[in-house]
Amino acid sequence: MAIESKTVSFGYEEVEESEKVGKVGAVFSSVASKYDVMNDAMSAGTHRLWKDRFVRRVKPRAGESILDMAGGTGDIAFRMVDSGADITVADINAEMLAEGVKRALDKDETRLVWSQQNAEELNFPDAHFDAYTIVFGIRNVTHIDKALAEAHRVLKYGGRFYCMEFSQTKWPGFDKVYETYSHKILPKVGKAVANDEASYRYLAESIAKFPPMEKFRAMIADAGFSQTKVEPLMGGLVAIHSGWKV
Repeated sequence: MAIESKTVSFGYEEVEESEKVGKVGAVFSSVASKYDVMNDAMSAGTHRLWKDRFVRRVKPRAGESILDMAGGTGDIAFRMVDSGADITVADINAEMLAEGVKRALDKDETRLVWSQQNAEELNFPDAHFDAYTIVFGIRNVTHIDKALAEAHRVLKYGGRFYCMEFSQTKWPGFDKVYETYSHKILPKVGKAVANDEASYRYLAESIAKFPPMEKFRAMIADAGFSQTKVEPLMGGLVAIHSGWKV
């Protein structure tokens, strides 16, 4: 009797579960060297304001241990490190981490720890971190529920979870404008700036396929987190989700 294979979404394409990690890895390996430049181009620089706001919500404190998952090039970690918290930047993609380490060397920043990790199978003990952050990364994992379960596992009791991810804006009219931009214009910008149209087409499609804000909030609660909240930015174009392990 044949065993039915499972498929998952890779943008608008359905692929074998076993293939997704490699396909997503290829996307981020391809864009790693231009990732930060493209963030500015894609968002007209507003991603910097979103990230500043996100870190204000996290409120990192001296002496805390924080895991910044999918931290790649270090954008969030660099914003938190002056708090005095001990920050581990983790990412599944070696090229993204290499870009982050390069940026750290350029900044003469030696306080960060860099670690290659799969969000679904973290190599950290139970109840190890005071906070877990993940920014624009969770939509790329194969099994979001497994990543959330791992986030819950590695957090201490009283620890906090913060995630910022693209979602669907509720502003009337803007949703159509953004849909046109993300699917028609963004891939062309990717081709012009990073010489990579296909990867940025995937990124746009992965945003469209990500669960709506309230559904994702419910997934965080299902993983065991309490006091789950969602804070929409730009009408929900971006959303900050949070929860506590109690």
